[in-house]
Amino acid sequence: MPDFKAMYKTVMDDHFPDDLTISWGDQRLVYRKRTWVINDDGENIQKGLRYGENPGQEAAVYELVSGNLSLGDCSFIEPGKGLVSCLSEEGLLQFGKHPGKTNLTDVDSALNVMRYLDARPAVMIMKHNNPSGASYGASAAEAYDRANAADRLAAFGGAAVFTVRVDAEAAKLMANNYLEVVAAPDYDGAALEIFAKKKNLRVIRIDRIDRIRDYAPLRFVDFKSLMDGGLIVQQSQLNRITSPAALLPAEAVSRDGVRHAVTRQPDEREVADLLFGWQVEQGVTSNSVLFVKNETTVAIGAGEQDRVGVAEIAIFKAYKKKADDIAFRHHGKLFFEVEIEEADGRLPAGTAAAIRAEADAEKGGLVGSAAVSDAFFPKRDGIDAIAKHGVGSIIQPGGSLADAEIIDAVNQHGMAMVFTGQRAFKH
Repeated sequence: MPDFKAMYKTVMDDHFPDDLTISWGDQRLVYRKRTWVINDDGENIQKGLRYGENPGQEAAVYELVSGNLSLGDCSFIEPGKGLVSCLSEEGLLQFGKHPGKTNLTDVDSALNVMRYLDARPAVMIMKHNNPSGASYGASAAEAYDRANAADRLAAFGGAAVFTVRVDAEAAKLMANNYLEVVAAPDYDGAALEIFAKKKNLRVIRIDRIDRIRDYAPLRFVDFKSLMDGGLIVQQSQLNRITSPAALLPAEAVSRDGVRHAVTRQPDEREVADLLFGWQVEQGVTSNSVLFVKNETTVAIGAGEQDRVGVAEIAIFKAYKKKADDIAFRHHGKLFFEVEIEEADGRLPAGTAAAIRAEADAEKGGLVGSAAVSDAFFPKRDGIDAIAKHGVGSIIQPGGSLADAEIIDAVNQHGMAMVFTGQRAFKH
């Protein structure tokens, strides 16, 4: 019988060149492959990425070391601004199992969102290039605790990325979970001592995270390789919604020429949630709808084909994750574990039903939350789906032929809504 576990222990050779040069007309960009000295079965060897998206796929990460690309009126990121791509042994404070592709792309996806956040402590817990939970907090520990509680199940095996220094309090919380990666601008010595007991954990220091907001206006070149060997190349997205002043009033003119406008504007708390949710949305695979309350994600629906369907999935997740959180707070277990222990007599009969009833009574934590959609709602059915669960406000691009109908639905439900005038697709 094959040893399936062995494939995850693979450290692959890669046959990618040490240097990569791309010529854009008369402009020349030079990249250097990043490798590290790692210990493999007691032997120190020079290696790059562990493997790609899956064992058996060779992969490499390259840092831009020379050249600066300018096309039209856009200048792309220059050399010397490396984050994930310039990690050295000094930044890999604890190798654990040295990084593979998805470990680094998870961190990169978090940083792509964090460049739009303010200076408060914030955490994103990433899983397969999507956030499972994200939150601001008064400290690194509080932000992590809130982000983790948003989806305790999905956080298993994830990457926790911080905007601020990680201290012992935050490290103790993380030590209770299985994480693949922790990334931050710095760590207390006591935090590193706690992490040292987690032998497979990768602990990464990225020096420029504390200046991540400097990257907000900077574009990079986004490559998509096609299965026929071709490429699609585009400018990266820039999020223009970085302050309340950038929000647009939700109004539209119907086909019969009548102007429709949302009658209730979001209050200060709702605006904070809408803005935070829109920043997180930049890192969520489309089609997506997510919910935010008190600047913490409640539930994230990602990667669906239809908008009302992804809204329904996010609602379902909100109720499920709320039940998980209640079960954990009362019993130190997730909801499915409570059901198992109740079935075999280790917990009293009715325990799971009581948890489910509490989650239902709180409507999955959705009451007063903000809904975020990466593209416009094509019909009012999505609005009706979220309104009955107590969602109070919405942020979306606008621009649908049905905007007037959608505005009327928002008004009927007593909700607030703003437009961004910008879509946030991510594929």
